[in-house]
Amino acid sequence: MISLSLPRRLQRGRDERLALGLNWLLLALLLVAVLLPLAAILGQAFHGADGSPASLAPLGDTLRQPGFVAALAGSLQVALATTALVLPLAYGYAAALTRVLLPLRGLFRLLALLPLLAPSLLPGISLVYLFGNQGLLKAWFPAGGIYGFAGIVLGEAFYTFPHALMILLAALAVGDARLYEAARSMGAGRLRQFLTITLPATRYGLVSAALVVFTLVVTDFGVAKVIGGRYPVLAMEAYKQVIGQQNFPRGAVIGLLLLLPALLSFAVDRRLQRRQGAQLSARAQPLQPLRQPWLRALATLFCSVVALALLALLGTAVAAAFMRQWPYQLGFSLQHFDFDMVDGGGWPAFGNSLRLALWTALCGTPLVFLGAWCSSRLKSAGGAGQLLHAIAMLPMAVPGMVLGLGYIFFFNHAANPLHGLYGTLAILVLCSVAHFYTTAHLTARTALVQLDPEFEAVAASLKVPLWITLWRVTLPACLPAVLEIARYFFVSALTTVSAVIFLYTPDSVLASVAVLNMDDAGDTAAAAAMATLIVASSAAVCLLFALLSHWVLRRSQRWRETS
Repeated sequence: MISLSLPRRLQRGRDERLALGLNWLLLALLLVAVLLPLAAILGQAFHGADGSPASLAPLGDTLRQPGFVAALAGSLQVALATTALVLPLAYGYAAALTRVLLPLRGLFRLLALLPLLAPSLLPGISLVYLFGNQGLLKAWFPAGGIYGFAGIVLGEAFYTFPHALMILLAALAVGDARLYEAARSMGAGRLRQFLTITLPATRYGLVSAALVVFTLVVTDFGVAKVIGGRYPVLAMEAYKQVIGQQNFPRGAVIGLLLLLPALLSFAVDRRLQRRQGAQLSARAQPLQPLRQPWLRALATLFCSVVALALLALLGTAVAAAFMRQWPYQLGFSLQHFDFDMVDGGGWPAFGNSLRLALWTALCGTPLVFLGAWCSSRLKSAGGAGQLLHAIAMLPMAVPGMVLGLGYIFFFNHAANPLHGLYGTLAILVLCSVAHFYTTAHLTARTALVQLDPEFEAVAASLKVPLWITLWRVTLPACLPAVLEIARYFFVSALTTVSAVIFLYTPDSVLASVAVLNMDDAGDTAAAAAMATLIVASSAAVCLLFALLSHWVLRRSQRWRETS
């Protein structure tokens, strides 16, 4: 009997040791991909441009710059205005989708999420075509008024709307019908019900959405680069210092300042999450959508106006890409897709983006899934698993531009043994995986914690190796989430600008960066054409993953179906 049980204990111990080694390996990867670049930017921020010893002089010099105060004020004004514009629109849109029996609900949801498929540069290009000096509706903003504050706010509203909407959809998706019935029996009208029940129940979602919008606007420079004109913002100031003036210490200081709103938002969100109580009890009654004809008509009208505005901004850039010369010759033409005639990157840049997106999905998906598995299912991981989860949450609070700056200072250092990665596609893949790691990690962890924790114990009692259980049980059960992670990595890597703007070389220029370069060179139509290719590729990949997920669910997820 001893001779039979000994091999099982040895096998289990070897599996546990290998899994624990995998946990530490993933920790080392996150250390290199996230923590060390952030440490490098912190060190660079407190060194002078001449390599003088560490001091607070660079910080003081940056804060005393006259342009810095204007850029800081501009970023705060734009972020506050965009948040004030997006939040009520997204809340009303989410309420219409979740609380009203809305016709064409799926179509309205799809239209609202379309901006996720486009780079942040696209709304700026569309606003130029609509309201710029040669725009169809230039009379709405006379004397070039779209270039500056108004243009940045409108462009950022398009860019951030779906992010706020997804949070608010989750906040408004649940509700206890008993509370509303009690309020009606006490004579409370709809406005009082909203102020005393709906709004307090969704305050966490509202604050989270506001923090996300504020942080995205402060750290994004794509819209400001295209349509900001001379309006100063911090993200553009960091771009000018690094790319234009090669003043890396000052760029690092501004990068650290861009990190502050993200860290503050993350801290506030975590605090509110701990204080948020459950909105549904075991006795809760599901909230039925409202069916009044006048309310359905009003909700349909509101969603139609918002969806058409989003579609107009997206469609304008796409339509201009296929027109001979906007707005004088509106005939169909493919001449703007002849990227060999313009500077900026062309078709090789588009190919690089596809390769980047593919490798990011192929490398990031297994890393994220194994990391989430180690931190949530591996009991022997202990503190190492908790540390892995903690570091995996860090990229959520790091803007892409700040991470890209950190990669410059860390990987471009001559003493770094990983210096050979700098300027290659590999470093772009590593940066993209690190930038989008947190959302993917939370998706995988959510799927994993839904599985019975006894799976591994039962498998061990049956002498089934840990890795066989992972391959044959855990992975198939989480396959829909794995496909969603791969789709997220692919589309995010294809559309990102801020995380890679400092890391590309002439040989590894990307499509999103090519859009920026073409617009800088005055080839706005070619930039619109490249942005159209990005949107079309993202949509095609999303459709492909949707079909693949449907096929997987039918082939290997029949156990999820009820009899």
